[in-house]
Amino acid sequence: MSSPSSSDGERPPSPVEARRVVVTHRLPLRAEPNPDAPHGFDFSLDTDALPLQLSRGLPRPVVFVGALPSAAASIPASEELAADLLERFSCSPVFLGAGLHKNFYDGFCKHYLWPMLHYLLPLGPFSGGGGGGLNNFKAELYRAYLTANTQYADRVYELLNPNEDLVFIHDYHLWALPTILRRKSPRARIGFFLHSPFPSSEVFRAIPAREDLLRALLNADLVGFHTYDYARHFLSACCRLLGVNSHTRHGNIGIDYFGRVVVVKILSVGVDMSQLRMVLSSPETAAKAKEIAAKFAGRKVLLGVDDIDLFKGIDLKLSAMEKLLESQKGLRGRVVLVQINNPARSPGRDIDAVRAEVKAMRDRINARFSLPGYDPIVLIDDPLTMHEKLAFYTSADICIVTAVRDGLNRIPYIYTACRQEGPLASGVAGAPRESAIVLSEFVGCSPSLSGAVRVNPWNVDDVADGMESALLLDVRDRQMRQEKHYKYVITHDIAYWGRSLDQDLLRAGEDHASMNILSVGFAMSSRIVVLGPNFQKLSPGDINPSYHRTCNRLILLDYDGTVMPEGVTVRYPSQELIRVLNELCSDPKNTVFVVSGRGKDELAEWLAPCERLGISAEHGYFTRWSRDSPWESPNLVIGLDWKSLVEPVMKHYTDVTDGSYIEAKETALVWHYEEADPDFGSCQAKDLQDHLLSVLAKEPVCVKSGHKIVEVNPQDVGKGIAVRNLIATMGARGSLPDFILCVGDDRSDEDMFAAITKPSSNFAFQESAEIFACTLGNKPSLAKYYLEDSDDVLKMLKGLMDSSRPGGALQTQVFEDPFE
Repeated sequence: MSSPSSSDGERPPSPVEARRVVVTHRLPLRAEPNPDAPHGFDFSLDTDALPLQLSRGLPRPVVFVGALPSAAASIPASEELAADLLERFSCSPVFLGAGLHKNFYDGFCKHYLWPMLHYLLPLGPFSGGGGGGLNNFKAELYRAYLTANTQYADRVYELLNPNEDLVFIHDYHLWALPTILRRKSPRARIGFFLHSPFPSSEVFRAIPAREDLLRALLNADLVGFHTYDYARHFLSACCRLLGVNSHTRHGNIGIDYFGRVVVVKILSVGVDMSQLRMVLSSPETAAKAKEIAAKFAGRKVLLGVDDIDLFKGIDLKLSAMEKLLESQKGLRGRVVLVQINNPARSPGRDIDAVRAEVKAMRDRINARFSLPGYDPIVLIDDPLTMHEKLAFYTSADICIVTAVRDGLNRIPYIYTACRQEGPLASGVAGAPRESAIVLSEFVGCSPSLSGAVRVNPWNVDDVADGMESALLLDVRDRQMRQEKHYKYVITHDIAYWGRSLDQDLLRAGEDHASMNILSVGFAMSSRIVVLGPNFQKLSPGDINPSYHRTCNRLILLDYDGTVMPEGVTVRYPSQELIRVLNELCSDPKNTVFVVSGRGKDELAEWLAPCERLGISAEHGYFTRWSRDSPWESPNLVIGLDWKSLVEPVMKHYTDVTDGSYIEAKETALVWHYEEADPDFGSCQAKDLQDHLLSVLAKEPVCVKSGHKIVEVNPQDVGKGIAVRNLIATMGARGSLPDFILCVGDDRSDEDMFAAITKPSSNFAFQESAEIFACTLGNKPSLAKYYLEDSDDVLKMLKGLMDSSRPGGALQTQVFEDPFE
């Protein structure tokens, strides 16, 4: 583990212009075989490549990092070729061996991770076998995935100026890259955009490497999704699996993660309008559109364009077309479905099965409903040029997308742009353009196209009804829908998406250069901890000398989550903790208190072996200075009639929230939900707090939320007041503390930190007193110091005792780090 420093192991930044580094699976290059060319291939930029389109809107210069095109994948690693491609095309290649790429891409990405993200667990008929079927999670394939991601990280790191450059990582192939790159370059400004769905936490938790993958995204500064649904699933997984919560501020979603705020962005990727316009204006496109119009004259053309895979719902689309022709005999001979199948990106038995099923369905439907010169299903399996494909978009009356789960699907956007700006093969020149879209509700672009006829693709009748509804739209309705969709498409094109992503990543990483950074953890568990300018980990060198030279010490310890670890079922203190507390109390220079929100009776029972230990229970309402001294309470006139108002409300929320319960104290009522569903429990707690604030508006009580609790207690009772009373009592006895150590872990402990770090005019202690306010975990706090967990607290207390013994070391002892 590295210590905080200004450099954090970074190389000195090279004096180059700030760049945007776009990292994708493959480079946006074409490779044409040429025996006479260096390395046997002629390279050129592929203007149709998605990585090139994704860079639109980003400030120049842009550098691309990725693997070579598949045609040139056999080229051995060559720094000469790398330098040439970087100079000519701003492309820096990652040379993956054939075996590594097969295991990384075909093995893990396409036949494990990608199906899982699309809700297909490896339990179906293609599971586990060879020949390209779906894989179970295999450790060797995951290792290949991490090895490949490491090679991408190495290439990015070679190029990177961390103080200037921005890194944009795209899609699930490179999911592990943020962690690996963050480990190499802690100050790098990293954005990650997932172009696939993010499944519900119930599916995602089935991935054995789930924590690794979640932490990888949290090692980015910005994480992007196409829809709120995908972002919501990600946030839920973070909460349920890592215990990390999100917040919303000024309309932006953020996740507090070890001192950083990870920005969560929601924006669907648009289309490259400049490229579309160039192709649409070409004579080849116009000629092909005219040919298509002539071929299907007098018929309504329904168009589907899909990759061949399990999730595009092509079979459901054909079934709906069959159902439509069955129920609406008048449409036979008048409606044709043109289905264009894009080439498969990865081979496999699942792909072959989909292709065979689609062809069999076409043959069956055509055999049932064909007429002379008419086939209701036209299946195009051969690759089409961009001109040919856009001509079909332009000529189609209706676009149909029936994917059962999809992330990056821009087919409806492309269709809308082509219908508006494509060559007019028929109709009146200058008349408003028109269109209709039948769209699966499970596609990423669905929320942005409000004029589409949305359907549930799993319900064949619903899809057939959607097709019929689209066919029956009148001209004015079709024009209005086209106008509405086109306005969105041109204002949210891919250049807008790139600019928006760039601006948000700039804001998310604007403080990186000045951050005080600590690198912790190993391999995929590694991360950075960002410390405030005056916030530091409590070390022996900070506290031991002060403890050694002072004579009247006050030590204040929270119980749950501080001296007792979180998540333990048995709350009794360990024998080791009892021994440490007794040894601290045995020093006549020490006054030691446990300050807790728990009830006095259970604290008294648990801590009975500690004769000289002070206890301040129920947030300080009850205090005793030792085991045999009486309980004291402040002179407050407190009525408890409000309990009769609170109890039925809390009982109702307990009845409807599994895993919650009520704790009744003498002066307080607490609703606990640590064992409830994380999402539902948090939602219920917020609702309960609002309800109680309304019910108790005129009562002399406070409604507070803490770690997995909602608590109601009297006003003028709190840990901060309790600490002030303890110090005042010590002062009245002529022994104001010259050393104060206060350790706590949650919101209620912030009151204690405020009491000792911000003394008021009517409350003071020695100006020379040495103050150590310490929270657990790196998070926003009034404390100056932090420790990682309760184990660290125990080690720190042991270190204090060792340093005070004759011959004890003051600074040489090190608190053992849990990450080492």
